[in-house]
Amino acid sequence: MPKVLVSDRIDQSGIDILSQVAQVDVKTGLSPEELIRIIPDYDALMIRSGTRVTAEMIAAGKQLKIIGRAGVGVDNVDVPNATRQGILVVNSPEGNTIAAAEHALAMMLSLSRYIPIANQSVKEGKWERSKFLGVEVYKKTLGVVGLGKIGSHVAAVARAMGMQVLAYDPFLSAERAEQLGVHLVDLDLLLRESDYITLHLPKTAETYHLINAEAIAKMRPTARLINCARGGIIDEAALAEALKAERIAGAALDVYEEEPLGESALRELGRNVILTPHLGASTEEAQVNVAIDVAEQIRDVLLGLPARSAVNIPGLRPEILEKLRPYMQLSETLGYLVSQLAGGRVETFNIRLQGELANNESQPVVVAALKGLLSHALQERVNYVNASIEAKERGIRVTEVRDPNSRDYAGSVQMTAVGSQGEHTVTGALLGEEEIRITNIDGFPINVPPSRHMLFTLHRDVPGIIGNIGSLLGDFNVNIASMQVGRKIVRGDAVMVLSLDDPLPENVLPEITKVAGIRDAYTITLPAS
Repeated sequence: MPKVLVSDRIDQSGIDILSQVAQVDVKTGLSPEELIRIIPDYDALMIRSGTRVTAEMIAAGKQLKIIGRAGVGVDNVDVPNATRQGILVVNSPEGNTIAAAEHALAMMLSLSRYIPIANQSVKEGKWERSKFLGVEVYKKTLGVVGLGKIGSHVAAVARAMGMQVLAYDPFLSAERAEQLGVHLVDLDLLLRESDYITLHLPKTAETYHLINAEAIAKMRPTARLINCARGGIIDEAALAEALKAERIAGAALDVYEEEPLGESALRELGRNVILTPHLGASTEEAQVNVAIDVAEQIRDVLLGLPARSAVNIPGLRPEILEKLRPYMQLSETLGYLVSQLAGGRVETFNIRLQGELANNESQPVVVAALKGLLSHALQERVNYVNASIEAKERGIRVTEVRDPNSRDYAGSVQMTAVGSQGEHTVTGALLGEEEIRITNIDGFPINVPPSRHMLFTLHRDVPGIIGNIGSLLGDFNVNIASMQVGRKIVRGDAVMVLSLDDPLPENVLPEITKVAGIRDAYTITLPAS
């Protein structure tokens, strides 16, 4: 039975789901050294923000198949090293959407009306109404930096409160911005024109200290800044200096560059600064949602099924995955096939997406093809996570071509592998919704379903050759399940594809090549269905 380590506090609902398929060990508060010592025993790791999954831990996790982060970000996971080792990394991008959005809105309103410090004042026996003169958000301008699910929800609620919303998101289309009812602008304009600025971005090399002294200098003196996204997006020293000098009106932060927040000039500031201890996802509903979401993904992966929210498999969104799943299986099968035909070291790999497939997202199909191409040699070392990296490290030049005008099938895939032993091309398509067919080999048209054990021959199309091969295989007790021949012209070159019930004995292939008229022969072994 697989083993799952849960190293941070997770809602019991997630533990219950994992327990259906695995032995679950909940061990929280472990030191990095303790984690590295025990991680080799586990197939999956489930964490929140407390555990840092380092390169050393990943290297030690020889059996790890998946790391699940019960939350939105994966800042605490070394994703590149996990990818290199073929470990799937998943998160819960929607589980705490509402909680995080509501916290950002609560921070904005608290900052506007001085709620935290006014509450403290009353509890101290004071009654200082005139001291806490606030401002309304109605008819003010909110600048939303990052229009993902959280930012979009913040924008929708803000509009309902009568605010004008400006948005900066370089990946958002004008059409989508119009649907959300926001004005899409560049970052400089947003900083200059907004009364409130709320950040909803991941922490990346591009967003690190995005809000620095230069950016803050562009803001209005009445601007208030809110960050419930990720620490490090704001240069906290620059922000503290600007607040002290009253260059902006206030700030509310839930996340910090270093957590827990240590010595910081922000602590010394008064009523215009609100600091909370990373509470964005801290609602009962969010904790249940993210625990269930990630636990279900870990369960599915341990059962051999795909994950919904893998952060290191580009393009595999659930709706895309479901639509392209049959083509991914087709591509992986063809990759296995062409790698064995090419033999030796593959130097160039071309994949051609034809028909309706040319109009879909290609990354999942290309990744599946590379997995098939490399799996015959690398076996379990290659998977959907690391296939692209493995190909790159081996110097394989991968090219992709789209041909929407192909009319033979609704959608088909053609692959060409060029290597040390020559060049081979295979084409395949789907019959119906999911039935795979090999439709062409090296320019010879055929229509063959793939099977576990296959024999391919290139031969002269002359009388008797098929019978001779059949007799030879019979002499070695090899049973033929099906046979098909593809040719371009009568009595020219042809290919023959035989599906066999059992693997071809090693000593048979040399005998086949001795048959008169046989130019070449290949044995193919495909993964079991």
